[in-house]
Amino acid sequence: MATLEGCRCRSASARNNSILYSILKSDSLVTAEVPQHHQQLHSQHQTLQHLLLKGSSTTSVPGSLQELRQQACSCGSTRRRGVLRSPQETCKAASAVLVKTLHFVKNVPCFCELPEGDQLMLIRSGWAPLLVLGLAQDRVDFETTETVEPSMLQRILTGVPERQSEVRAVQNRAAVGVSVVDIETIKAFLKKCWSVDISTKEYAYLKGAVLFNPDLEGLRCLHYIQALRREAHQALNEHVRLIHREDSTRFAKLLIALSMLRAISPLVIAQLFFRPVIGAVNIEEVLMEMFYGK
Repeated sequence: MATLEGCRCRSASARNNSILYSILKSDSLVTAEVPQHHQQLHSQHQTLQHLLLKGSSTTSVPGSLQELRQQACSCGSTRRRGVLRSPQETCKAASAVLVKTLHFVKNVPCFCELPEGDQLMLIRSGWAPLLVLGLAQDRVDFETTETVEPSMLQRILTGVPERQSEVRAVQNRAAVGVSVVDIETIKAFLKKCWSVDISTKEYAYLKGAVLFNPDLEGLRCLHYIQALRREAHQALNEHVRLIHREDSTRFAKLLIALSMLRAISPLVIAQLFFRPVIGAVNIEEVLMEMFYGK
């Protein structure tokens, strides 16, 4: 069982400090008690819509061209971009999953015992992979339509100055969705989860492993968070061995699915699932407002 080391987190009973108890308790709140908390979740969803709409009229362009150049590829693959075919419907579904994801995190006792600074870092690091896990769990599928960004040759032929052309390219990129490669990565993860047919408890353990990320710099409770991730993996392994005794490869399949999340960028998730409806908005500010009410 994990214990708090090197931080001032509240002490709790052995039962409440167990990641097994914490995650299953949180998962039961999200699944079994949804009817009792429907009004609360509806209120949180309305808060999300209100906060997102506040930023819908703003625009954002990277402060430098470095981001654009880093995304560029000599083969031109980043010019192939995709947008949601049904943005209103898909963004609404993604927003509902985001609300349930934050509800899950709020009800994990081990998380609530961490210093606020560590909580902020874990939320910023984990909200996107947790959201994608939630999309998989709720079987939220989506269709996209491909669009092509003008090539460098086309920009040269139009006579637009280089810097002006690149800045305009950044603005166009924001308006025309995300890279097709990124979309394929998200879809590959969803298909992987659905092919494995992950159970509710397994999703809960996977969320715990994602949430407690010890690889972040500056964590005060680093050793405790490392222990919590180990316990999440151990609990998942024990559950798989108990329920799926005949499938010796299932635990490995789940870890492979988990590793696929590392290739999914939070910027891509925000751009694909939220920007089409609400425009340019700082998603992290929205998360903090929803989670802490500030």
